[in-house]
Amino acid sequence: MHTPVPATSYREALRLWLRVAAQSFGGPAGQIAVMHRLVVDERRWLREDQFLHALSYCMLLPGPEAQQLATYCGWLLQGYRGGLTAGVLFVLPGFVALLALSIVYATFGDVEAVAALFFGLQTAVLAVVVEALLRLWRRVVHTPLMLTVAAGAFLALFVGAAPFPLVVAAAGAVGLVGGRLRPAWFAAASAPVEGEAAPRGLQLGRATRVASVWLALWLGPVAGLVLALGPDHVFSQLALFFSQTAVVSFGGAYAVLSYVAQQVVEARQWLAPKEMIDGLSLAETTPGPLIMVLEFVGFLSAYHEPGGLPPLLAGTFGAVITVWVTFTPCFLWIFLGAPYIERLRSMRLLNASLVTITAAVVGVILNFTVWFALHVLFGTVREVGPAHLHVLRPVWSSVDVAALVLVVAAFVALFRLHAGMLSTLAGIGAAGVVYRLLLA
Repeated sequence: MHTPVPATSYREALRLWLRVAAQSFGGPAGQIAVMHRLVVDERRWLREDQFLHALSYCMLLPGPEAQQLATYCGWLLQGYRGGLTAGVLFVLPGFVALLALSIVYATFGDVEAVAALFFGLQTAVLAVVVEALLRLWRRVVHTPLMLTVAAGAFLALFVGAAPFPLVVAAAGAVGLVGGRLRPAWFAAASAPVEGEAAPRGLQLGRATRVASVWLALWLGPVAGLVLALGPDHVFSQLALFFSQTAVVSFGGAYAVLSYVAQQVVEARQWLAPKEMIDGLSLAETTPGPLIMVLEFVGFLSAYHEPGGLPPLLAGTFGAVITVWVTFTPCFLWIFLGAPYIERLRSMRLLNASLVTITAAVVGVILNFTVWFALHVLFGTVREVGPAHLHVLRPVWSSVDVAALVLVVAAFVALFRLHAGMLSTLAGIGAAGVVYRLLLA
């Protein structure tokens, strides 16, 4: 059984996680840096190797790695109570902020000033997405094999409109088979950490209790909604869809957003492309994990189909359902798996599979980046191609010159001037407001 680090009290840890929650802007890289500075550098509550060990495990899991890392560090410091506190506080400020912004968006989204703000924000967010793609590319795509996997994932999604879970499963299978047949190709990625021993035995009683509690908390409400309202009700559909998403969301928010955008915009038609882009712009400006954009998706989906409820109340229920089934599984993964991370890291085939999935995620994010750029920069985007092939092609005459100028300015700010994400969003957002209200 895990023994909490004795140097901290729960009150001290609570204050720390409140600080982390208040500073959790800037995407997962910035959020992880904040946690490292506060937990390792300033407080010295965890050693560097403990923190990196926890981070490595969280990177292998589906779901938001920064929130899972906070949960894991809280578990190390204060056991289950500490993990639950850290994980909830990491999400709570963003949930409240984005719910308020979603209500404002649904109520006043057609107001010219609000539309002008989103016009600027979405161009800056495009540059942020590209920066995240390049960062992941440099970390993952080091060999021709990984480049091939990434390219195959991109083509499967962009040309073949393949389901995201199928792309993830195929990449995992390539890693499992390739790791066995050609282990040298995956040696660097799948090698276990030297000097670390696997745990002596699996505590089945503890694992069973943890799994029973968190599976009930996760899937119990889903089953209740389906039984009470029927599988076709919007609340049931949100619970089922985002429960599935929680299991396949490897690679962070930008990867899962490719799948979500494909489903909620094109397949299910819950949101329009502009609404999906606006939601990402909102999520970039609020604290907490970027995957909170799913809360916006759940809110608007239920807002558009409220049934007999007032639309804002239905949207609020939709947001709560979406957040619940998105983040509850994260506690399951951490509390069930954290005691055995050495066992997981010593399994070469598993690590070969997961590193191949990560390479596929690069292709998934590239697909989302292209989709996002086309809808930001062009007024008209058409789907062309023969049967079973779906390629998006812009109408070149519909290019938005002002949006293109703002995108270039955002790229200059991020890549040449090394401006922070929030300052870039604020500056480009303000420029968009000035253009749309005064010059357009």
